[in-house]
Amino acid sequence: MAMTSPTAQHLNVLSTVYVVEHQPQATLPQNDDWIALVRAPDGGLTVIREARPADSDERWIGFYSGATAHGLDVPGMLAAMVQPLAQAAISVFVASTFHADLVLVPEHSKHQAVTVLREAGHQVSGE
Repeated sequence: MAMTSPTAQHLNVLSTVYVVEHQPQATLPQNDDWIALVRAPDGGLTVIREARPADSDERWIGFYSGATAHGLDVPGMLAAMVQPLAQAAISVFVASTFHADLVLVPEHSKHQAVTVLREAGHQVSGE
């Protein structure tokens, strides 16, 4: 039975498949097909971008909490998504915006992640 929580969210499974790349020497990606860029304190660049057919990197599926937008002062929103996935041994990679979170899971874990998130009380659509 699904639990209800003040941090329960409406999550949309994005139709785009992503790759996560580490580009330690890059100043910026060579093109603009990225969705998120994160520069580490040591200067390395992490790029989340749409997967291409030729990519050999692991592919990731995104769960986006944009329908449940929240301020930066609302505690537990990201944890409510990540904790049940961690308990189910599903790897995640996260990018957050000012109002919402993008939680990526490996493509092969998509169906299990949908089940786990629903059991945690989240609404999941777009699968």
